Amino acid sequence: MLIKHVMYKAIIPILFIVALYVTASAVMNMNFMQFKNYLLSTSTIHAAELELRVPQLYEKELSITSEDKTYISSEKLNEARTLEDAIDFTQYEKKQVTATGYTAGIESTGKTADHPAYGITYSGVKVKRDLYSTIAADLDVFPLGTILYIPDYGYGVVADIGGAITGNKIDLYFDTLEEVYGEWGKKDVDVYVVEEGSGEFSEETLQTLNEDETMQVFRKQIHEES
Repeated sequence: MLIKHVMYKAIIPILFIVALYVTASAVMNMNFMQFKNYLLSTSTIHAAELELRVPQLYEKELSITSEDKTYISSEKLNEARTLEDAIDFTQYEKKQVTATGYTAGIESTGKTADHPAYGITYSGVKVKRDLYSTIAADLDVFPLGTILYIPDYGYGVVADIGGAITGNKIDLYFDTLEEVYGEWGKKDVDVYVVEEGSGEFSEETLQTLNEDETMQVFRKQIHEES
């Protein structure tokens, strides 16, 4: 009973710290080091105790803070009419690229609708125009899975390649040829690197991105532009 009592007293502070950190990272975009410094500044816990009690939090810092960049506050969400209103994209690395448009059709890919690989990108993911659309890029510049924000287009995820897409060039997917020429054509634009890809990309990842609840308010905007 004594051992159980001691374990219980030890676990409760750990659970409290973990819960406090999760809340701070979600609500205030606070990473682990900021959280740690905050605790130390309030003198509620000593450094040695913090390192002992929550060693695993530091290992998870990168995966947690990578999600913070796309955080949209409820206040901004209510006021925003566009993604640019809701998110400060200047926080991301900016690159100038030449952007063209393409479709799954024969005019862009050489494949007809009855071709077994029609509409299938280099990554194996089916082409899609949505909140997060599939785009093509030079993988030496933007690895598979890289998420870019392209002004006047929206989020694009690198899922494909192209023979003419080399260096700082990207190809944006559209459903029809009319949309390619009517809405885009060819532009030199500054794009924002929201997240660098790992070299892999899947249907499951694309679906998860497009089902993000905080993004659904902007779905109509994307489809109205398309």
